[in-house]
Amino acid sequence: MSGAQGTSVAALVTSGAQRLREAGVAFGHGTANADDEAAWLVLWALGLPLDSPLDGGPESAGNIPVTEDQQRKVALLFDERITTRKPAAYLTREAWLQGVPFYVDERAIVPRSFIAELLADGSIDPWLGAHTRQVLDLCTGNGSLAVLAALAWPEIEVTGADLSPDALEVARINVQRHGLQQRVRLVHSDGLQAVPGPWDLILCNPPYVNARSMADLPEEYRAEPALALAGGDDGMDFVRGLLAGAAACMTEHAVLVLEIGNERDHFEAAFAHLPVLWLPTSAGEDQVLLITRTALAQFF
Repeated sequence: MSGAQGTSVAALVTSGAQRLREAGVAFGHGTANADDEAAWLVLWALGLPLDSPLDGGPESAGNIPVTEDQQRKVALLFDERITTRKPAAYLTREAWLQGVPFYVDERAIVPRSFIAELLADGSIDPWLGAHTRQVLDLCTGNGSLAVLAALAWPEIEVTGADLSPDALEVARINVQRHGLQQRVRLVHSDGLQAVPGPWDLILCNPPYVNARSMADLPEEYRAEPALALAGGDDGMDFVRGLLAGAAACMTEHAVLVLEIGNERDHFEAAFAHLPVLWLPTSAGEDQVLLITRTALAQFF
């Protein structure tokens, strides 16, 4: 990636993607493949907008020539990505959800919740109403869902809660970055203990990875706080406590939106008779579910 005169941004992306493929790095922290991640790393290293077109058209950033110094800078970033196996978001200190930028570092999990899609496209809105005033983002991590909820519903107040003081420090950066200090508060809480509500809506992307999957995670995922990932033998340890106590912390017409990733089988085994609604996302209809307070109160 260094040396040749006349190298362009597009050439750096192409060669960078090939390096990532050959190195066998794992994706899933904002990108799904080597081409997209290479584009992210090159554009970020060169200070170009991450949505810059690279399609070869007359306005394409791919045509921009790069200097040898710029090539070296890009090469060093790819070296770091490959040798450390850290997610790219930890190297750039930024992640994007639904077009919104968020600061992130190793103190918090890289934000990638599918709940973000549901906030952006209005999928949750039919279960909300004039009564919806207080929203809890439990396991808030870097605060991205709390921020997105506040942006989606300007009339509501949001509380972001997390067990990790370190993650809450990152969340505070993002709340301030988006100027939401008056509408988003952050609370240190072990589950629902310090946030009894009552809540009109609870959003939660909890630790849900089962023990076998944790043991098989690529290094990129091991770079993240295990506290935000590990859910016990079947991935449902945190979820059990949450569902058992949630109804008492919810208003009459409240709902809980819960992400459980690839653990639908374990969820249904643990809560076989709990009536839930699975919400469609870009990853299918088995990642995120919605439960009413009425259903929780009848089940627990």
